[in-house]
Amino acid sequence: MNDVLNDLAEILEQRKQQSADTSYVASLYAKGLDHILKKVGEEATETVIAAKDGNKDQIIYETADLWFHSMVMLAHQGLGPEQVLQELQRRFGLSGLEEKAQRQSK
Repeated sequence: MNDVLNDLAEILEQRKQQSADTSYVASLYAKGLDHILKKVGEEATETVIAAKDGNKDQIIYETADLWFHSMVMLAHQGLGPEQVLQELQRRFGLSGLEEKAQRQSK
């Protein structure tokens, strides 16, 4: 499954070199971070609505959109899924309360 994230990350990097006229992702990059963040927010809201409605297919569809646009945001910032996966790995074995306490002390 991790291969899907890595493959997508590679494609998102390639799209940085393409014309905004020929690539949706390139058009997002061209519009800048604020536009990308707006898309992430829209997709997050749509995911919440789908979850409240309880339609499993719609939840999956909207979550895929949210993950996709989050990865565009990461790529725009020079980051990729590997850094997020490393952070999730770091949290294994920590309780949520311990992890939260560590964030507050930073």
